[in-house]
Amino acid sequence: MKKIYIATFVVSAFFFTGCADEFLDVNQTESVSTDDIELYNNDAGASQFVTSIYNKFLNWDMTSFGWIGLSSIASDDADKGSSPGDTGTDKDVLDALTYNESNPSVESTFNANYDGINRCNQALNILPKLDKADANLRARLAGEAKFLRAFMYFTLVKCYGGVPIVDHLPVPGSDADRIMQLTRKTAAEVYAFIENDLNDAIAALPEKSAYGPNEKSRASKGAAYALLAKVNLYQKKWQKVVDNCDKVTGYSIVNDYATMFRPAGKFDSESIFEIYAHGTIPAKGIQGYSNTQGARGTGGWGWGFNTPSLSLVNAYEPNDVRKEATIIFKGTTLYDGRVIPTTVENDRYNYKAYSSAYTSAWETDVDIKYLRYAEVLLMKAEALNELEQTEDAIPLLNEIRKRANLGDTPAVSQADVRIAIWKERRVEMAFEHDRFFDLVRTGQAKAAFTVHGKTFIEGKHELFPIPAAFLKQAGKLSSQNPGYQP
Repeated sequence: MKKIYIATFVVSAFFFTGCADEFLDVNQTESVSTDDIELYNNDAGASQFVTSIYNKFLNWDMTSFGWIGLSSIASDDADKGSSPGDTGTDKDVLDALTYNESNPSVESTFNANYDGINRCNQALNILPKLDKADANLRARLAGEAKFLRAFMYFTLVKCYGGVPIVDHLPVPGSDADRIMQLTRKTAAEVYAFIENDLNDAIAALPEKSAYGPNEKSRASKGAAYALLAKVNLYQKKWQKVVDNCDKVTGYSIVNDYATMFRPAGKFDSESIFEIYAHGTIPAKGIQGYSNTQGARGTGGWGWGFNTPSLSLVNAYEPNDVRKEATIIFKGTTLYDGRVIPTTVENDRYNYKAYSSAYTSAWETDVDIKYLRYAEVLLMKAEALNELEQTEDAIPLLNEIRKRANLGDTPAVSQADVRIAIWKERRVEMAFEHDRFFDLVRTGQAKAAFTVHGKTFIEGKHELFPIPAAFLKQAGKLSSQNPGYQP
């Protein structure tokens, strides 16, 4: 493939690695070749730059082993799993909350999201120059890039607190841009940047219904409103949560909870934003996502990590259909007829990561649903309850419970409804990469980990450490999060 040369500046090999995949081969130089501009100066060429951002979510370092460690194994929903002697590089210390600034998963997640942000900035830099591509398409593509950049910064601020804001392609040799890349901003500044990107995305993106059948994975106006509501939720901007949830229209919860996490449930009526693993082309699946979490041992097919904890099992009420749809129990038969023999090593596995078609392939066809309409209802319920509109919150909570085959919540008071909503989030969204961050933002973490015999240190474990390799490069421009200093 002919290279297209894009202006960029590489701080180090680990921080910004460029954007090279099967769609684009991007080299790091100071100039944009006129010939290459013309090569991509059309609708298809413009789209490829943004497609390369989505493709980043299929990568091992972005979505698989390290991210599973931070978002799930580190929470009370999951244990390390696998064999006792297999640490999974660092999954044992994540499970025990004994990680430090040199933790590989901490570093890979940090680097992967900045690699993705670099792709966003490359797209935003090149799109205005592709003047032969349709102007409306280019505007929409820029909106997609800003949504994806906001999504990545939201991951970063949840994990690390304040981080560097890299809002454009740095100029090679620019000291100001070097400082930009190495200087942590406050969490408040990062949230403000995310909100600005999402507001720009909202103005540019169409509704989900406007996309064609081959474009269902692309970000929509509804996705931007839903993500903005979630960003508001983390900042306790309760009225804004309600307002933005109300703008997420055209979606509904599906009748059968379990189908959402199977191939038949791709882009269903509940799906707002999901990472699309191209099931018909295994080479474009999510790298290692199913393998690492598949049943381990005789009769198994995977590595066995990220196993559901006993406390998660016990969190489900009797007759809650979500338990069997979320947890694979050994000795049972799955929806596709696969029998989980009693010879596998762990008692339980993550059903939402199960891939029927490609259980022994490295890249699998399972999607990850990052934003669902059920969460929009729960976010709105939580915000209404905090605004002392508890009577309006309860029906939203009950709508989720009804789908789960449960009766109405017995909670009536604001305090009891708050606890009921938090519990509902746990069982509704288990293994969807939210639990650790929900524990932190709601102040439940210390008590939850105490139940597991683990020590959650308040003032430290709310954030993961900034990677040591980045701080070494940053010098005095950035400092470590509290509690992780050598």
